[in-house]
Amino acid sequence: MILFSAKDVSKTYTNHKALDKVSIEVEQGSIFGLLGPNGAGKTTLIRIINQITAPDEGEIFFMGEKLKADHVHSIGYLPEERGLYKKMKVGEQAIYLAELKGIKRADAKKRLEFWFEKFDILSWWNRKVEELSKGMQQKVQFVTTILHEPKLLIFDEPFSGFDPINTNLLKQEILELKKKGATIIFSTHNMESVEEICDSIALINKSRKILDGKVVDIKQKFKKNQYEVVIPSERDIRLYLTDGVTLINSINNPHTQVSTLEIEQGRNADLLSNIL
Repeated sequence: MILFSAKDVSKTYTNHKALDKVSIEVEQGSIFGLLGPNGAGKTTLIRIINQITAPDEGEIFFMGEKLKADHVHSIGYLPEERGLYKKMKVGEQAIYLAELKGIKRADAKKRLEFWFEKFDILSWWNRKVEELSKGMQQKVQFVTTILHEPKLLIFDEPFSGFDPINTNLLKQEILELKKKGATIIFSTHNMESVEEICDSIALINKSRKILDGKVVDIKQKFKKNQYEVVIPSERDIRLYLTDGVTLINSINNPHTQVSTLEIEQGRNADLLSNIL
């Protein structure tokens, strides 16, 4: 069953085409990866889903009907930009955000204490948000996003600010949410995370969708593992998958070195060590 779909969605800001006839379908109970480089159009699509802005063309469907104002209560959104009030106490703010989503205060406190203890942040309940590290603030915002148990969760770069241990902790919680029936849109540019948790993906580049499908099928199709190595400077080495999906269409810096190579099938995290 399709829980969410976008059909031929376009959006233009002044002279910039942010989305150009993008279509996606997200199955109920799945984790859907929305991939692409910065500026590709991912955030614009997410803002349209959350009704922060409206498309110029195209249609959005949610739970079998056209997207409408009431649907916002069935969506949980964790933005890449952090949105907590720094001067408020952590617990007070979390309860306030829960009440905005229709959870009664006593129930909100009970749910929050469960999650705060699980994430080892309960001791920070009465501390101001500004006293928390970036990673701890991210945990608080993650909890407030999922607390009202929405049908659709949207995570925009959810692992930002986390060390490897906490990144793995959050990955496991996301997979657990899926087991409990949540549908998740996961926006990122990290291919390794996508391989680990996503069922299907769509790749957006320069405002257009250039690839979509189930992760297992895409890995099989592009299993040759050809990569483009871009070296903008002596201290900066970047890898881009080039098997039919070109994320770099042009190199503006004439001093940038570009090479293409093939690597045996393996995890993306191992690629750089194979080269060096």
